[in-house]
Amino acid sequence: MIKRTAQETLMDLAGQFKAVAVVGPRQSGKTTLVKVTFPQKAYVSLENPDIRTFATEDPRGFLSAYPDGAILDEIQRVPPLFSYLQEILDESGETGKFILTGSNHFLLQENIAQTLAGRVGYIHLLPLSLKEIGALETNINTLLFKGGYPALYQNQIRTDLWYANYIRTYVERDVRLIKNITDLPLFERFLRLCAGRTGQLLNMSNLAMETGVDSKTIGAWINILETSFIVFRLQPYHKNFNKRIVKMPKLYFYDTGLACALMGIEEPGQLMIHPFRGGLFENLALLELLKKRYNAAKSNNLFFWRDNVGNEVDIIQEMPNELIPYEVKSSQTITSEYTKGIEFWNKMNLSKGGNVIYGGHQSRQRSDSIKILGIRDV
Repeated sequence: MIKRTAQETLMDLAGQFKAVAVVGPRQSGKTTLVKVTFPQKAYVSLENPDIRTFATEDPRGFLSAYPDGAILDEIQRVPPLFSYLQEILDESGETGKFILTGSNHFLLQENIAQTLAGRVGYIHLLPLSLKEIGALETNINTLLFKGGYPALYQNQIRTDLWYANYIRTYVERDVRLIKNITDLPLFERFLRLCAGRTGQLLNMSNLAMETGVDSKTIGAWINILETSFIVFRLQPYHKNFNKRIVKMPKLYFYDTGLACALMGIEEPGQLMIHPFRGGLFENLALLELLKKRYNAAKSNNLFFWRDNVGNEVDIIQEMPNELIPYEVKSSQTITSEYTKGIEFWNKMNLSKGGNVIYGGHQSRQRSDSIKILGIRDV
């Protein structure tokens, strides 16, 4: 079994809050993590129709069966439980009494905000980081193609077959649960078009034109993908800048393997000369920074910056006392061109330093304080 970096954070949250919510994509390892971290707690899956019916029709009776607390898996499936949990948690002085998991970010967050605010610690669990994958896979193209879902590293299963099933299950089940979309083949076409825009500015009008629906529908469908941890938008950093700054977000996937599958990439060798390799590598680097934040129960502090004449920094990390620029290049060879964006940013902001993440293995620091980082050292 692969040890998850978030386990220590999860235990820490359980010692401070009366309940802890673990949210993330389906198959990202949430159930395994909470079971391993809290082996003494009863486990209840609300995906089970009989259990879900009981919890929906008699939430008080359902919760009374677990006086010592429990792990409630996919709790967003039974919204009435939240109000009754509030009463139980308010009457209890015990921390870590209930552990909640969910794969629908919006529904879970909305219910927690309405009824359990201040009582619940929150952690996002994304698929495996490169540190967690470790020596199980070292080839960059294979890492991009395979992604980080734990099942692909723990079981002997073909990557293409696993993702084909994941996509089919997601479209046929999860999308219907979030919003009753009748034309599922059209939604799947939209999903595949999104994959082709990985790392690019999100132009909803163009996406609407290619999909054959209006921009309002595209906006609603993007929200569905975000809610279910398929994609996320990287927002532009525009504080203290003039109107010449691009303010359209960029689109990324929570897993590069899923993006590859949606692009129709069938084996890692195709990525050697694939036109989207740079965008996928940038996605991978961004995910590593994001997973480091989320595994520590911290919020997303990542942006990008671009002006309307072509100056750009791939990633801006907003820290309490500084902004850290990152350039991401999939090549294994560093050239002087790779630091131009950072140098322009530093000159404009009277700052210094920054990081270039590249596809090689050796990390080093230059005399101008710019660090060159291999992808595994991010």
